[in-house]
Amino acid sequence: MSEITKLKPTELWKYFHEITLIPRPSKNESRIVDYIVRFGRDNNLRTYVDRAGNVIVSKPATPGMENRKGVIIQTHLDMVPQKNNDKVHDFLKDPIETVIDGEWVKANGTTLGSDNGIGVAATLAILASKDLSHGPLEGLFTIDEETGMTGANDLEPGILKGEIMLNLDSETEGELCVGCAGGVNVNIKRDYSEEKTPAGMSAYKVTVKGLKGGHSGVDIALGRANSVKLLFRFLMQAEADFGIRVAMAEGGDLRNAIPREASAVVLVPEIKNYEFEAFVRGYEEMYKSEFAETEPDLAFFCEKTALPGKVMSAGDQYRIIRALYACPNGVQRMSQSMPGLVETSNNLAIARCRDGKFEAYNLTRSSVDTAKEATAWKIAGVFHLIDAKVVLEGSYPGWKPNMASPILAVMKKLYTSKFGTDPHVKAVHAGLECGIIGGIYPGLDMISLGPTIKYPHSPDEMVHIPSVAKFYDYLCSILKEVPAR
Repeated sequence: MSEITKLKPTELWKYFHEITLIPRPSKNESRIVDYIVRFGRDNNLRTYVDRAGNVIVSKPATPGMENRKGVIIQTHLDMVPQKNNDKVHDFLKDPIETVIDGEWVKANGTTLGSDNGIGVAATLAILASKDLSHGPLEGLFTIDEETGMTGANDLEPGILKGEIMLNLDSETEGELCVGCAGGVNVNIKRDYSEEKTPAGMSAYKVTVKGLKGGHSGVDIALGRANSVKLLFRFLMQAEADFGIRVAMAEGGDLRNAIPREASAVVLVPEIKNYEFEAFVRGYEEMYKSEFAETEPDLAFFCEKTALPGKVMSAGDQYRIIRALYACPNGVQRMSQSMPGLVETSNNLAIARCRDGKFEAYNLTRSSVDTAKEATAWKIAGVFHLIDAKVVLEGSYPGWKPNMASPILAVMKKLYTSKFGTDPHVKAVHAGLECGIIGGIYPGLDMISLGPTIKYPHSPDEMVHIPSVAKFYDYLCSILKEVPAR
C-alpha cells in the first residue's frame, strides 16, 4: 500500500491512491469511468453515464437539508501523460508511482495526475461519507478535458438538477476562480518535397532537452523556453551560416503542454564539421544565458548519426523553418481589467517534419473571444504565406466572472471566518469546463477551487499536502452553508 494512504484526510487520499493505479490518459478513460460507475453502485447512489461518456453520481440531501440548493461538484477524469525522456512508463498500462517529498506528493518521472485526480478523490470522499451535512449533491465526472473538453462540450442537457456548480480544477489553495480563458486549436499541415542526400555531407542529430515545460495556460507567463522555438531559431541561422539540409525535425507531443524537447537530423558539409560543432556549443551557451533563471537544466547539443537517404527540398526547408520561427508564441497581451492576468496567449505545442509531411499544432487562449480569434488568424496568416492548410477547430468559450454570485458571497465569508484571511478572487488563463457547461445549463452559479498544485502537465507536477487538507475541510464546510432555494 502506498505511503500516501497514511496522509490526512485519509478518505480523500485513499481514493486518490486508487485513482493513481488506473491508467487514464485523455481519450482513454474507459477504466476510470468503470471505476466511478462501480463506486456509485457500491454506495447505492444513482449513477448515470451520459451519451458523451461523462458519469453523474447523485446523492440525496442529508436529513434537514432537503431545502438547500442542489450542488454539482464537477471534476474531470483524464490526465496529461508526460514523462521524462529516460523514464520507462506506459500510460496505457502502468500505474503512477507516487512519492512523498516533504510537504509534497510527486510522481516518479511522470505527471502525477493530481490535475484533476485530487478533485475526483475529494468528490468521491464526499459522496461516500455518512456523516457530512449537505443538500442534494451531484458528482459530475467529465472525460477528455485535457485534449478537447469533449466531455463538457457533449454533456447531455437536462440531466443535471443542481443550481450551483463547484468545479474542483483550480490549482492554488486560497483562490476562488470566477472566470477563465477560452481556447481554439490552430492546426497546420503541408506536404513538402524531398531530394536525394547531397554528397560530401555529415549527419548530426541536434537536440534541445531539459526544459521545464508545464501548463500551456497557467505557466505561459513564467518565461519558460519552448523547445520548438529554440530548435527552429537555431536551424534558421544554421541554414544561413552552414547551408545545412534538414532530413527531419520534431518537438512537443501535447497541445496543452509547453514543449520540453525537440530534435532535428541535419546534414552539414564535411569540411565544416568542426566549425558546426563549435557553433552548436555556442548556441547552448547563449540559450543557457538567456534562460538562466527559468531553465537551469537546459541542454542543447549535437551528435553524429547515420546519413539519411533523403532531405527536405531547399525551397520547402527555407519556408517551413521561417514560418515556425515567426509563429507567435507565448503571451500576446495582458489583461487591462484584471492586473497580472494573461489575456491572450499562444502555445506552439507540436511541430513535425518527416517523410514529406509537415504539421504543427497550436493552442490559442484568451479571455476575450475576439482577441482569441484574431491571434488564431494571425498564426494562420503566417502559414498561409507558405501555402499551408490551416484549420481552426475545437473552439470553446471563456467564462465571464459574476462578482454578484450568491455562492461566491457565502464562500468568501466562510473562508475568512475559518482561516482568518480573505480568499483571493481571480480569473485564470486556462481552460476550465465552467464556460462550456454554463452554456449548456444557463444560470448555474459557478465557482472553481482546489488545493495547491505546481507544474501540472509536466513530470515536475506536485501537490501540496497541507493544502489538500485545508481545501477538503473548506469544501465540506461550504456544503453545510449552501443557501436554501
